[in-house]
Amino acid sequence: MNVNISETKGFYKLSWLQRIGFGSGDFAQNLVFQTVMQYVSIFYTTVVGLRPETVAVMVFIPPVINIFGSMALGAFVDKHNPKWGKYRSYLIIGGVPLMAFAVLCFWNGFPGSTVYAFVTYIGLCLLYTVVSLPYGALFASLTRDGDEMTKLTSTRMVLANLGGFTVAFGIPTIVQSLSPTRTYNTSGDAHAWFITMTILALIGLVLLIFCFTQSKERIVMETDKTSEVKISDLWMEFIRNSQLRIVALFVFTAFALMSIYNAAGAYYMTYNVQASDYTGWFQGIGFLPAFIFMPLVPAIKKAIGKKQMFYVFLSVAILGMALLYVVSIVPALRSQIWIIMVAQFIKSTGIIVATGYMWALVPEVITYGEYTTGRRISGTVNAIIGIVFQLGMAIGLFIPNIVLGFVGFDKDNAVSQSALAQQGILWLVAVIPAMLLILAMFIISRYKLEDNVIDKINMEIEEKHLNKK
Repeated sequence: MNVNISETKGFYKLSWLQRIGFGSGDFAQNLVFQTVMQYVSIFYTTVVGLRPETVAVMVFIPPVINIFGSMALGAFVDKHNPKWGKYRSYLIIGGVPLMAFAVLCFWNGFPGSTVYAFVTYIGLCLLYTVVSLPYGALFASLTRDGDEMTKLTSTRMVLANLGGFTVAFGIPTIVQSLSPTRTYNTSGDAHAWFITMTILALIGLVLLIFCFTQSKERIVMETDKTSEVKISDLWMEFIRNSQLRIVALFVFTAFALMSIYNAAGAYYMTYNVQASDYTGWFQGIGFLPAFIFMPLVPAIKKAIGKKQMFYVFLSVAILGMALLYVVSIVPALRSQIWIIMVAQFIKSTGIIVATGYMWALVPEVITYGEYTTGRRISGTVNAIIGIVFQLGMAIGLFIPNIVLGFVGFDKDNAVSQSALAQQGILWLVAVIPAMLLILAMFIISRYKLEDNVIDKINMEIEEKHLNKK
């Protein structure tokens, strides 16, 4: 039976309002996620006053808990159908407490309290999973159309990076403007952090509600198969779905390297470059390439292919990090802020496109699993992706704090650090992430679901559905 892809039930077209509406969920979540990635380490060490080693332990606890929590949540999401939608319900159910904890996490109401920091940070991370896991499954439920998925991925990544830019540039800028000391890395800046995060949390909640109103679930598991879902499906799917393992390993590596250099960025501009006033610009420029290149992804992918696009942009990122390293070790160049910004832009161009497009691979491996087993367990697959990205993020936040402790970072000095501490920060900004980029390039070379393969799989699945009717 020949099926015209444009007429097949699963290949839905999305309006621009729907694409932007769904992508607003990425914007909202990145107001929380990027704050943790970029500023949680420097906030807890310099504002709250915790030791780097203590922060290293703290950031590693949530993903360990989430190994089990995500397993249960993934199965729960696949088995249940809340009245507001199988997946989109969690944008509200989890979104409200998530934004509340985003404020509490950056409220220094109990100065220096390790217990309060641990409780609020762990709560924030767990609630983030309650939103992000079903949100990933929601993405895979909108359409099977590969071109639509590419357009939707580009749209959501532009909005995700707009959220990242809002955090990267906005947090140090707003905190410094509200702080009586005009800084962001002293204990006197605590109230300014609280006000800043309250503003971002309110914006995030409004965006999650907008995403909820514009998202329509269309490709979901048949109701009669939901009862078959078990927590053990997570391990079984990971074992039998070879392409899922590749994507999971790529996601883990990507989040580890991004977390490392993002966490080190504020330290780098403050202590290596001695230009803390430019921190917002440095971190913000890291998101600007998204607005230039992500809209071009559909054309780039069509011209050179999916895997070649990964190779090209991962190589660009390595080039940018090499340039950043060279600039940083030559005193005459390090004083030229514009060169540092150019290196940051080049590095970020490669990383944003490569790691942005990786989310388009998740629906593909969900479909591949559906093709081989007959069940579309989107929640379970996204639980796996959620586990590995949080583990990657935890490793990426753990390493900087361990390195800072090892090189003798002085958390009480808001201006300068030793030569060894500066070298450790430089390794975190450029060298270690570049090594992980090379690993990521090897991992993606093993991915086999080219566009023609996944289109054929989708067509065959839809033929089976039509033949059942």
